[in-house]
Amino acid sequence: MASPFSGALQLTDLDDFIGPSQECIKPVKVAKKPGSGVARIHIEDDGSYLQVDQDGGTRRLEKAKISLNDCLACSGCITSAETVLVTQQSHEEFRRVLETNKVHAAPGQRRLVVLSVSPQSTASLAARFQLSPADTARKLTSFFKKLGAHFVFDTAFSRNFSLLESQREFVRRFREQASSRGPLPMLTSACPGWICYAEKTHGSFILPHISTARSPQQVMGALVKDFFAQQQCLTPDSIYHVTVMPCYDKKLEASRPDFFNQEYQTRDVDCVLTTGEICQLLEAEGLLLSELEPAPLDSLSSSRPTEEPTSHRGGGSGGYLEHVFRHAAQELFGIRVAEVTYRPLRNKDFQEVTLERDGQVLLRFALAYGFRNIQNLVQKLKRGRCPYHFVEVMACPSGCLNGGGQLKLPTVAGRELLQEVERLYGMVRTEAPEDAPGVQELYQQWLQGEASEQARRLLHTQYHAVEKGSSGFSIRW
Repeated sequence: MASPFSGALQLTDLDDFIGPSQECIKPVKVAKKPGSGVARIHIEDDGSYLQVDQDGGTRRLEKAKISLNDCLACSGCITSAETVLVTQQSHEEFRRVLETNKVHAAPGQRRLVVLSVSPQSTASLAARFQLSPADTARKLTSFFKKLGAHFVFDTAFSRNFSLLESQREFVRRFREQASSRGPLPMLTSACPGWICYAEKTHGSFILPHISTARSPQQVMGALVKDFFAQQQCLTPDSIYHVTVMPCYDKKLEASRPDFFNQEYQTRDVDCVLTTGEICQLLEAEGLLLSELEPAPLDSLSSSRPTEEPTSHRGGGSGGYLEHVFRHAAQELFGIRVAEVTYRPLRNKDFQEVTLERDGQVLLRFALAYGFRNIQNLVQKLKRGRCPYHFVEVMACPSGCLNGGGQLKLPTVAGRELLQEVERLYGMVRTEAPEDAPGVQELYQQWLQGEASEQARRLLHTQYHAVEKGSSGFSIRW
């Protein structure tokens, strides 16, 4: 049974038993109650369990459930014959909500359905249906609205905020590094596979290095459930927000408690669908994307009434290295970088970029994609031999365009398909995040300024070292 999650999460193979080497990284804490605690378990004919206490009293026991909020995809607590309950993050749940909206919900109880589509997913679908990215985005908009969605956005817009916050955070850390208040290197935070691995494997050692800027998915969650909800005069729980992503790990990110609104009991992102699940939806409806009529994307900004797909320079994983590098060179040293030159090191997934003046290296950046390169990076950090100021980290080899949720075509070799997806992704018009229409407007109107408490609360997050529990399975025989 192959795991759809990234290699940084899928640390062991699924098997038909929990082996001694497989230790669940989500420890279960059981509150002890007064009394001897002696009880028997009786199995009913229907397979259900009854707890029989000493006094003869019985209590039906609930089946244990694993949700995405609990699971970090380590495979340490499940077997290949069991089912992990991920119903809240599936295309079946998405269809159920749409059906409820159409048939069962009273007019006042219908939810506003919002889709946010990643540029990487658009490029993968464009390769599958032999369309341009712009046509793919418009036809996807038409498809989702045909299903019952009300608004469709492009997450390239939310990525503007993620890039800008990353730029400012790095400059602040660089200036504060002498006081140890801004530890370097700063490591990107947009990849949830990398974040989960860092939290559960290296904990408090590595977490101070990780950027606090939210990923584009979670910035879009804040935009939709806060800013857009206000514009529509709705409460956040009245909106059902779905994102389309190239990666299964994004389902885990959306399930994090940090992105849950306690007041309204709703998540910033209610459901994450992978690119492959969109194809399943199309097949279930008996439709071909290429045959659908186009419809314009919606816009979150009044500065741009209808949205056209946009992108950013710097590769298919968001361009964090390139944008932060250019900004830091100008802001810290007054150097305008016309072209960023990458130098491959160990392999094409580990590359370096340097800023030099008079033979002195002022900035040294790197990108590290794939689990092996991540491990090498962490080992350098632990030995105090990491020479970098900033590292763009992604769990998947070749980055987000090669995510586990992207489409695989039986008639096209994987390398050729990835090259085509990269080509299509590169066709989209790029713009600098600070120049994108509507961004500065929202900083002022929605966030009350760039460095405000509102901006910190809605555009940044925090990380948590995962406590490892001790159990019989952790014994080394």
